Amino acid sequence: MPPLLFDQRNLFSPKHPFHNHANVKHYIALDENGDVRGRISAIVNHAHNEFWKDKVGFFGFFECVDDRAVATALLNAAEQYLKDQGLDTMRGPMNFSTNEECGLLIDGFDTPPAVMMTHNPPYYAALLENAGLAKAKDLLAYQMFEGQLTDRIRSIGRKIEERMEIRFRLFNQKDFKGEVERFKTIYNSAWEENWGFVPMTDKEIDVMADSLKMVLDPRLIQFAETIDGTAVGFILGLPDLNVIFKKLNGKLFPFGIIRLLLNKHKVGRARILAMGVLPQYRKKGIDAVLYLRAYEAGTAVGYGWGEFSWVLEDNEMMTSAAEGMGAKAYKTWRIYDKRI
Repeated sequence: MPPLLFDQRNLFSPKHPFHNHANVKHYIALDENGDVRGRISAIVNHAHNEFWKDKVGFFGFFECVDDRAVATALLNAAEQYLKDQGLDTMRGPMNFSTNEECGLLIDGFDTPPAVMMTHNPPYYAALLENAGLAKAKDLLAYQMFEGQLTDRIRSIGRKIEERMEIRFRLFNQKDFKGEVERFKTIYNSAWEENWGFVPMTDKEIDVMADSLKMVLDPRLIQFAETIDGTAVGFILGLPDLNVIFKKLNGKLFPFGIIRLLLNKHKVGRARILAMGVLPQYRKKGIDAVLYLRAYEAGTAVGYGWGEFSWVLEDNEMMTSAAEGMGAKAYKTWRIYDKRI
């Protein structure tokens, strides 16, 4: 799945707000003929270390031929840079953090990646493990098909919704800026206890929102609000535009943008990439209703397949909610650590 080149350029640009709180060093491995054999980025994310009070550095954007010597050289270069910055652990892959693409695919190679999820050859895991990296945490993706939700689950969801003094509504595209502000209010608070979480700055959220504005489908985004209109939860879905991107070979301009705009509502696949509820409103069933409403809204307009990703392997609240709807875990990514 070739990444969009302009999106990669924006992410690597020093003007991207991530670089306001991070230092990044990029490496390329060349053979004796000058041919590129691999790449890696070493990342010092000061926001992560300030939030968690630790000394973790990261590596990301790892790509490599099936050659242990090349992989080890790349990982050693990243490790040395992080060690020189006074850090004691190397973690990854992160492109650049858990707020962007992350994780190494270790299971589920027979199906294509959904939008904004990584994919890699199966041999990558052996390259990392041979270099001394070990599992820190696994991330799961759940898939679900149209018609899979039972009447019993629908009935339970509706009864939960009827009992609560919470209303649910679709994303209002006419109030895009206001909706982004509501997302900001919930996101960092809702996710702050998750392993690996890094708070996003207002500028980072604004950049993410701007990049998604053209491709989002407001029918896949919902808010939960109190009776007075205060947003307390959200679920964010996107059309799985990888179906289109795969045919563009990384080039959105000049003609890829036309194909995207003409076909984005014909994709038939969707990814739920974020769901959050403010801590004081949890354990009330809001998450279950958000999942149910996202499923019903998506299938009603032609999305016949959906992915919930990613979910921490030990996040019992999220895994139980997905499995309770009948979704099945079908892909696994791994985050690795190495003491340095």
